[in-house]
Amino acid sequence: MSRPASIPSPSRPGRTNIRTHTSPRKNDLVRPRAWATLAALSAITVCGAELPVADAESVGMSTERLQRIDTAMQRHIDAGKIQGGVTALARRGKVVHFEAHGLMDVEAGRPMSRDAIFIMMSSTKAVLGVAAMMVIEEGLIRPSDPVGNYIPELADMQVAVLKEPAAEDISPLQVKGRNPPAHRLVPAKTPITIHHLLTHTSGLMSGGLGAAVSGRGKERRGTLASYIPTLGEVPLDFEPGTRRAYSGTTGLDVVARIIEIVSDLGFNEFVQTRIFDPLQMNDTHYTLPPSKASRRVAIQGRDMSGWFGETTYFSGSVGLSSTAKDYLHFQQMLTNGGELFGRRLLSPRTVTMMTSNHVAGLPVAGRKGGPGRGAGYAVGVILDPVAANSRRSAGAFGSGGAFGTISWSDPAEEITAVIMLQQPYGPAIYDFENAVRQAIID
Repeated sequence: MSRPASIPSPSRPGRTNIRTHTSPRKNDLVRPRAWATLAALSAITVCGAELPVADAESVGMSTERLQRIDTAMQRHIDAGKIQGGVTALARRGKVVHFEAHGLMDVEAGRPMSRDAIFIMMSSTKAVLGVAAMMVIEEGLIRPSDPVGNYIPELADMQVAVLKEPAAEDISPLQVKGRNPPAHRLVPAKTPITIHHLLTHTSGLMSGGLGAAVSGRGKERRGTLASYIPTLGEVPLDFEPGTRRAYSGTTGLDVVARIIEIVSDLGFNEFVQTRIFDPLQMNDTHYTLPPSKASRRVAIQGRDMSGWFGETTYFSGSVGLSSTAKDYLHFQQMLTNGGELFGRRLLSPRTVTMMTSNHVAGLPVAGRKGGPGRGAGYAVGVILDPVAANSRRSAGAFGSGGAFGTISWSDPAEEITAVIMLQQPYGPAIYDFENAVRQAIID
């Protein structure tokens, strides 16, 4: 396969991205591994554009300190907490780290590869966020639009509240799915808007009383067009806009259906032609092609037989499979203010709108959110790194999946980072973030 012009060959004279040294210098002991990484990076190419590769020091990072990413990942592999993963990092638009760790198939003893395909789970949500911002830019929808304008079945929703006291309408913050308390239904005072769905403030299937008494689980069946209207039968967990509670598999699917309606495209077609193709996300799929089956990570201890089959339900919440490289492209586009490879998907102002905190002052129910953290449109935002116990800067934003796929942008440090795991192990993610931050020297 030919090498793209943007990633120079290590043996080519006159290059600007990778330095050569003819005499000993500091960090020579770690240079051989760095050279091997760059050479391997250059070898992983596809037709089309590529992010350039750079020597870490040329963009204000330390090659020696970046090796701590590998050390941290290996520590968690040796402890049996994760089977392996892929980590990638770019600064100022140039890739300085891209490594595979551990095993992609434990039983077969197959080493992890940089082009391994991962189940993205809720990392799908950020793609929905970009798609929504595109149709908002085009004036096809507005965040303030009531959802009922597009899906009449969701126009007159009801809210589940406690049966007693009858004089008050109380929606408990959290409810166990089995044996929920006695309830009654009251008409919602506020219609669900697109803004509510994008910020998880709609009350639709977000782990509260309405979801518990609906009798529904996480089923998604048929198509968006056939399933989404049936959600009009589901009581809301709370009055829209009064709190934030994560709608893991439902709320953003409604937005995906609205995008289908206003664009006259299937949601899968929209994201393919408007996002994946322009960003060279060539390994991102709802239905994994059989030719790529050998590249999917076999998750240790989990039956994966139902995850990669053909689907007709193209969710905005979950469902994608992808690679570290593809999500590095996606996240770099956002770091760049909406542009990559000469193709502009969003304006910088729109990216700012998408990644600003839209839930200030709202109480948070459930496991999402917390001190120092906010929510943009389908992405999480760091407001105060100390309060959030985060190694990202204030203003950093990103998304993550339940199996351990995390990507984020840190505009203050000009950082784009991706870690792909298939075991949701928080310490490994924290250590990766910490290793990235301590490697910044300029």
